[in-house]
Amino acid sequence: MIDFGLDSRTVLITGGNSGIGAATVRAFSAQGARVVMHFLDAPVVEPHIGHSVLGRAAAEAIAREVAASGGAVDLLVGDLLDSRLGPVLFDAAGDVDVLVNNAAHCEVPDTALEVAAAVLDRHFAVNARAAALLMGEFARRFIARGGRHGRIVNVSTDAARTFATQIGYGASKAALEALTRSVAIELGPHGITVNAVAPGPVQTGWISDELKRQVLPGIPLGTLGTPEDIADAIVFLASRQARWITGQVVQVAGGHAL
Repeated sequence: MIDFGLDSRTVLITGGNSGIGAATVRAFSAQGARVVMHFLDAPVVEPHIGHSVLGRAAAEAIAREVAASGGAVDLLVGDLLDSRLGPVLFDAAGDVDVLVNNAAHCEVPDTALEVAAAVLDRHFAVNARAAALLMGEFARRFIARGGRHGRIVNVSTDAARTFATQIGYGASKAALEALTRSVAIELGPHGITVNAVAPGPVQTGWISDELKRQVLPGIPLGTLGTPEDIADAIVFLASRQARWITGQVVQVAGGHAL
């Protein structure tokens, strides 16, 4: 049995109340970590948002599920469009050892023919700017308290290199991957590794049967991913076993988009 060295570590996960984020909350809790789950409480979903925003009810349900398994999850609410949120989250979370930048903004239309400044701004504000600000906040506090073995894991997409019809989303995730590499170089001397996971097509409820038939031929392993597939990779990159891995973007995609 592998000991990931995460027992009693504090892990802050953004966007932790659904999909990959929720699976990541469960995975870290199963390793004995103290999990702090950030979520966006937005019960009214605007038509242009290209993903589900499940809000407080989903976050509380996951917290109850984890508690029933013997773990505990602290809940923090906030909108990452607000650039002032970082210090608030870290003040509430306390000493954080692992930061997982999972929260994402996906909005439609997002094509070259329909591109709009406000849409681009929101994509980059959540998917790149917020992640950069949270990494900086984490690093400053970690270094100031003399922390050791710090971990940052960013969640990108395997389509970051080319994402036709979702240009703002794809470009903002490409920016996140660039940040991952640059921040890894800067923070390495302080004992902090910085990596990214790039998921392929993951079934979180959005892939219809028709889309599945279209996508599967492009996946060499022949199956859609699950949130747990991604969560396992995130936990590994946060573990002591990944101590000499930094600045990497790891595709967890069954061979999709190679």
